[in-house]
Parts: sequence; C-alpha cells; structure tokens
Amino acid sequence: MRKKKRIIDLQLRFFRHPISPSRNPIYVRLTIALVGLVFLAGTTSAYGRPGEPQSSSKSHAHDFIIFTTVFTEQGFALPSARVRVRRTNEKKFRWEAVSDRRGELAVRVPQDSEYQMTVEAHGYKMQTRKVDATDGNRADLTIRMEPQGEPHSGSGTGGKL
Repeated sequence: MRKKKRIIDLQLRFFRHPISPSRNPIYVRLTIALVGLVFLAGTTSAYGRPGEPQSSSKSHAHDFIIFTTVFTEQGFALPSARVRVRRTNEKKFRWEAVSDRRGELAVRVPQDSEYQMTVEAHGYKMQTRKVDATDGNRADLTIRMEPQGEPHSGSGTGGKL
C-alpha cells in the first residue's frame, strides 16, 4: 500500500511543486503541447476561405507559361517526351516536364527572361528552342521530332553470311 501511495504522490507532485513547476517534465510537455496547438491555430487561420482573393505573395501573376505539344515525324502525339528548361545565361536546367498521352506539357517559369528548352524522346534527335518570356505571359510551341539515324546496316545484304 505504501508503494502505491508513493507512485501517486510522484504523479501529483506536478501540482504541489513549491518553487518552480517549470522543471517538472510533465509541465514542460504540457507547455510544448500548448504552444504547438497555438501555433497550429495561427497557421490555419492564415489561409483564407475559399472564394477570397489570394494575396500578391502567393499569386502567379508574374509567371510565364511555356505550353508545348510534341509530335512524331508522322504528326502523331508523342507521349513521354522529356522537356528541360533553363535560363539562357545559366548552365543548370531548373525546370523539367514530361509530355502526357496527347503529347502536351506546360512549364511555369518567371517572366522577364530568355529561356532555352530542350526536348528529348527515345528514338528521336534532341530538339532545342529559345523562348522569349519578356513579352506576354504564355508561349505556345509545337515541336515535330525527327527520328534518329538508322544504325549502320552494313552492305545491305539483309542476312547472315
């Protein structure tokens, strides 16, 4: 019986601490939980209700859309073509996209710059295009891929010797 009383006294010590309850681990955990709840309540109220206009910091008003449609040499849509975009004065590609089943894709980039776009697809030559994003807010490109050259076929006998 005496051991049970000690356990209960230790658990309730939080409420009877004479000097500072801030050193008690339970008090510390409760304080952290309370601060976390206040933080979560503040972040959820920062998001507006549906239908309210967005603030300018979250707006895409200064974005430029590069909309591209990729076709084969016969004019069919080319799915799974990989597009990479970079600023013309940079070496590293920053944006990437893959064409869908209709051969379409879109890349959102900042306005007021010039970009270089490369298109690659298995079995086709790589295509490169320059895109001027200083005027307007969208560029519509149509790319017709050229097949890669046939591998060396030899003398043209068509069979084994």
